[in-house]
Amino acid sequence: MDAEQTPPTSAGRNGSGAGAGASAAPAGQRPTTPSGRLPSRSDFQSDKSLAEFLVQMDNYAPIIPEAVTDYYLGQAGFECSDVRIKRLLALATQKFISDVANDAFQYNRIRQQASKEKKFHSKDRKTVLTMEDLTAALSEYGVNIKKPEYYS
Repeated sequence: MDAEQTPPTSAGRNGSGAGAGASAAPAGQRPTTPSGRLPSRSDFQSDKSLAEFLVQMDNYAPIIPEAVTDYYLGQAGFECSDVRIKRLLALATQKFISDVANDAFQYNRIRQQASKEKKFHSKDRKTVLTMEDLTAALSEYGVNIKKPEYYS
């Protein structure tokens, strides 16, 4: 008798636990997801979009060089041979740096507007990233930077 033809048995009879047959649906029943619900169209669409994203990662080179990514991942004890995962982490790092720089720029603009209100004329003033702006931006992300006391 085939495994497909045998009726479902309890876990105690044949020694197979509930986990062994939990993912396979008995004949006549629809397959379910690990959460026990029926798969929806969005489940298959998310799998498709994930596959498309991974294909795009093969052709994408992040701004942060792979050697730099490999160095810092090695320092953190992360080992992975999949280049797409490393590129994904480099992309996340690039996004974080971009967000911090954008927030620091906004803090700089706010500070410049406050100085204009104090009658300081600065038409051709260049934007400079200062520790004050960077500290304020990083504090939003939970990163606390303080200058050592001997520099004050």
